[in-house]
Amino acid sequence: MTCATHPATDQTASLAATIRTAADLCVKCGLCLPHCPTYGISADEAESPRGRIALMQALAENALPAAGRLEFHLDRCLSCRSCERVCPSKVEYGHLLEAGRALAAAKHPRPAHQRLPKLIASGAFVRAAPVLRFYQRSGLQYLLRRSGALKKMGLQRLDSLLPPLSRRLQLKDYYPPVGLQRGNIGLFTGCMGTALEQDALHAAIALLNRLGYGVHIPPQQTCCGAMHLQSGDADGAAALAERNIAAFNALSLDALTYCASGCGAALEEYARWFEHAENNAPTFRTAPLDLCSLLARIEWPENVKLRPLRARVLVHEPCSLRNVLRAAEAPYQLLRRIPELSIEALPGNARCCGGAGATLIQQSDLADALRADKIAALKTAINANGEAKTLLVTSNLGCALQLSAGIRAEGIDVEVIHPVTLLWRQLTN
Repeated sequence: MTCATHPATDQTASLAATIRTAADLCVKCGLCLPHCPTYGISADEAESPRGRIALMQALAENALPAAGRLEFHLDRCLSCRSCERVCPSKVEYGHLLEAGRALAAAKHPRPAHQRLPKLIASGAFVRAAPVLRFYQRSGLQYLLRRSGALKKMGLQRLDSLLPPLSRRLQLKDYYPPVGLQRGNIGLFTGCMGTALEQDALHAAIALLNRLGYGVHIPPQQTCCGAMHLQSGDADGAAALAERNIAAFNALSLDALTYCASGCGAALEEYARWFEHAENNAPTFRTAPLDLCSLLARIEWPENVKLRPLRARVLVHEPCSLRNVLRAAEAPYQLLRRIPELSIEALPGNARCCGGAGATLIQQSDLADALRADKIAALKTAINANGEAKTLLVTSNLGCALQLSAGIRAEGIDVEVIHPVTLLWRQLTN
């Protein structure tokens, strides 16, 4: 990834060089194929990691135009990075894909393709949340669904993903600890957290406070930039990264954490985004760490107790947590603190659920095909469990939206929550 201040010609040359260097490690062995969700659905070589790498190599050598089929196949990659996890040659596929998308965007700009990330990063959704909440609660949503108007307007997909909205969480800049202070922690909320992840953010703040940590939430923070990279907008992603780094570096922190693993995967790779910067590449002074991992490492005071819960939890492992952050065990470790709770992995965790950034909206058929497997696995697990209460936990917002929409569509009585929300609910007074 190149620095946002490079001239366009230098940037294009640098991206092409990055692709050549990273792609040369790929020996086209095909060991990644069984792990690629898009190849698993299509059996199309161009939908596989090695196929996409070959396309990006051709793009870097000016042997293939960016427009058309190349863009189509790059757009459909979920960035799940399952291939990277199993690659014997250690190909950094995520890095390669980001460069390939950025180079394709430089050679064939598609402003409409980058509109959604920019709209979300601008805070438009958060500002619209009160209107959407009225839309849900006034009966207008019910009427439009029954009339078929949403489908005619092309809004049916967006409506299906919209969860029941609560009032927007109004956050303070700082939340002091309960009792003796043990440190200060910065909390990244992302561009949609206050509208769609209220419970998880509230739970994170309350739990960290009870454990003796003050929580800082700098209002200057913004979108993580992951969706910008997905759309090929490397410069836009870099600008957002710089804002976030500046916002948290202005504070004296013992740790920096986040609720959504998708955002966290971006935060933890910011240094790579600026690897070609000529002078003083921006970087966090305090390394970001997944919230579940942080809470699992912190020593809990004796007076912080959790109530027993006789229920069964199925743990969904987001690709960002599993393949990028390599912290899939953290939610299990944390949930074991709840007495009497039965904890199991959701079958098929190695395969993406389809809740991958803009894929949810821009590649809806692909996303739904992948989600169908998850919903089928969930149904099987519920049927095998009889009458016991079942919860589904996931630590990524996009995955939660995707899975919740599928559960609502199937009429399944299962709540989807963040693992830290469940801990907060069981916290004794």
